[in-house]
Amino acid sequence: MYSLTLVYSQMNRKHFISSLITTGAALSSFKDHTLTAEPVLNTPPSLKSGDTIGITSPAGYITLEELQPAILQMEQWGFKVRIGNTISKRDFSFGGTDTERADDLQQMLDDPSIKAIMCARGGYGSVRIIDRLNFSKFQSKPKWVLGFSDITVLHCHINSNYNVASIHSKMCNSFPEEPAKAEQIQIDSIQSIKDALTGVKMRYTVSPNEKNRKGIAEATLVGGNLKTIETLEATKSEIKTAGKFLFVEDTGEYLYSIDRMFWNLKRTGKLSRLKGLIMGSFRIKPDDPGEEFGRTLQDIVWEKVKEYNYPVCFDFPVGHQKNNVALKCGVAHRLSVTADKVELTEI
Repeated sequence: MYSLTLVYSQMNRKHFISSLITTGAALSSFKDHTLTAEPVLNTPPSLKSGDTIGITSPAGYITLEELQPAILQMEQWGFKVRIGNTISKRDFSFGGTDTERADDLQQMLDDPSIKAIMCARGGYGSVRIIDRLNFSKFQSKPKWVLGFSDITVLHCHINSNYNVASIHSKMCNSFPEEPAKAEQIQIDSIQSIKDALTGVKMRYTVSPNEKNRKGIAEATLVGGNLKTIETLEATKSEIKTAGKFLFVEDTGEYLYSIDRMFWNLKRTGKLSRLKGLIMGSFRIKPDDPGEEFGRTLQDIVWEKVKEYNYPVCFDFPVGHQKNNVALKCGVAHRLSVTADKVELTEI
């Protein structure tokens, strides 16, 4: 109080009022900054035997017959399965109309007896319904949402807006028809879904790639399909990467298109404040004759991240392939990239 009175006596009224406005603005700015801290993660409860998993299709069309291997497997795990109204419905390539798909997912988000929601398949369609959904009940009583590819829309929207964890994983159309004849990597990927749902701490060890950048860090894990992440930029579903690990994967894209998407990540600041970058599977479309891009996937990535110092790894088992392990989005992990191996461990 004394210093304030002294300042006033040495200033005219106009200057004093101006100083108060400036000081107030600075204090207001400081206050706003303190409110940007990451909220506490809301982790859905782990599932136990007898719990119900709902199956819905927020994107592409799928039949009940195609779901049978997934239904059988989840029932063998001890869960009950509830089939959504979108299954076997069709609106051209979609699993029903936008209204039908939104209503089906909304019902499962709101129903307290459903403990997890497994998306039947990807394709395209989630972005058409995301703004129709009300997540208020889901936020107060969260449940696991599972899927990948087009379901990246849900992962990003849920994590960025409500800070609720979700599971990036295979979907119903990826369960093998004859598990006894499936490759071990596919069996392990399916098993990782059960582990994630039942509260097992996820841990993966991957062989090294000579293009990896060594390092050890701890951070929250976010990510998904690269093209989908790009299309969510500047929307309510935009992914938040600052201080986090980002994992990405994609399929059916040309190298030049992947390069363009990485420039988008860089120019929008999505790469500058990462704690680590995890490159999953990229099924690349061959260049057209005479239109060769002249750079590899590793070249594309390194051009964008060379100025940073966080760990980077390639060939992580996530994406459009048989070896597509479950990852908990929004959950803290430890990433260790050494000359011998890569380890991603839930903490």
